[in-house]
Amino acid sequence: MSELAERQRARVFFTWSAQATAQPLEIVRGQGATFWTADGARWLDLCSTTWNANLGHGHPRMREALHRAADQAFVAGPTAAYPDKLRAGELLAEIAPRGLAKSFLCLGGAEANENAIKMARLLTGRRKVVARNRSYHGATLAMLSLSGDPRRDAFEPGLPGIVRLADPYCYRCPMGKQRETCAIECADDLETVLLREGPETVAAVVVEGIVGANGVFIPREGYLRRLRELCDHHGVLLIADEVLSGFGRTGRWFAVDHEGVVPDLLTCAKGLTGGYAPGGAVLVHERIARHFDDHVLLCGLTTYAHPVTCAAIVGAIEAYRDERLIERAASLGAWWRPRLDAFAKAHEFVGEVRGLGLLFALELVRPGTREPQPADAMSRVYAALRARHVHLFKRDNLVYLAPPLVSTEAELDEGLSRVTEALEEALAP
Repeated sequence: MSELAERQRARVFFTWSAQATAQPLEIVRGQGATFWTADGARWLDLCSTTWNANLGHGHPRMREALHRAADQAFVAGPTAAYPDKLRAGELLAEIAPRGLAKSFLCLGGAEANENAIKMARLLTGRRKVVARNRSYHGATLAMLSLSGDPRRDAFEPGLPGIVRLADPYCYRCPMGKQRETCAIECADDLETVLLREGPETVAAVVVEGIVGANGVFIPREGYLRRLRELCDHHGVLLIADEVLSGFGRTGRWFAVDHEGVVPDLLTCAKGLTGGYAPGGAVLVHERIARHFDDHVLLCGLTTYAHPVTCAAIVGAIEAYRDERLIERAASLGAWWRPRLDAFAKAHEFVGEVRGLGLLFALELVRPGTREPQPADAMSRVYAALRARHVHLFKRDNLVYLAPPLVSTEAELDEGLSRVTEALEEALAP
């Protein structure tokens, strides 16, 4: 560890870590899908930093946008009006599913989800919220409560009124089905839940467009449409959490676009600003937005629609559009997928590759079984990946691949080669 990192340890906390064992990287510069550390090592960024650097590192459009915002150097209150704030709202309305015409602009994904829940409760007067068994919606106390994530256990009891829904986890189907007999029973579980709880008590159903940090579950075609139908039938709002899956990550602007589903509210962050500034948003359907024309919207924050955030939103969306990066993610994913499948077929320790666009997960198992690789084996995996200067997200028995949308085919090939070497060293008999 560098001297700077050691000194930093004494004054700044590392997240999600026991402080004594954290292994920070001292990043000194980056370009595209690559960054360099102070020791001169060249790292491949196969997780877009924290699933947010969809535009990669050092993007010229973002440099320009941030320089312009810094040069203006004004401090704007939440009710201020200025060009980038207007332009951010206009661009979001242009790329959103039809009808999502107005935005609430905040500083991150957890804030976006918090405010979406608040809006749903204000609109409906109800308190219960349905979320999946395996999900992640943010690190605040309330959003950890909403998340189906073991990290919430330390803070129980949390937000009351959370009800659980089955996952679209086809590899380990919660309904006990095989792929060939699947009738999307995991979606129909929503009706069971609503009838049990009483739909008149439920404000909203919150689902990630594609489950991200808890496994990259790609639902069967028709899954999201079925959720939409059930919400409409029972008069419950549908909130799509696109914090991780938005802005080209799955090869569309938003994961719900794959089925043409229009949620009532859609939350986003991460790729919203490409990671170049803190930023989050709730995209709200016009029929819901109209409710707050004459009802007080009890939502706000000091740095609402911060000038630097708005400049970053504008710069990022214009870059995605002008460089056709959403389409690029779809084509790169289609090019990379058969290579990932061939790798999995050649290695018994890969139970499944699943993904869409440039969002993939490798589920690692004991060879010849579906039993997850144990913790000690995964520790060897993490060490082998780090030794090969591969930056990606690892959790339980899963390895995630989510490179920037600006990655080249050569970088993806190099990345898969490094991952293959690391996994073979750590897991091969």
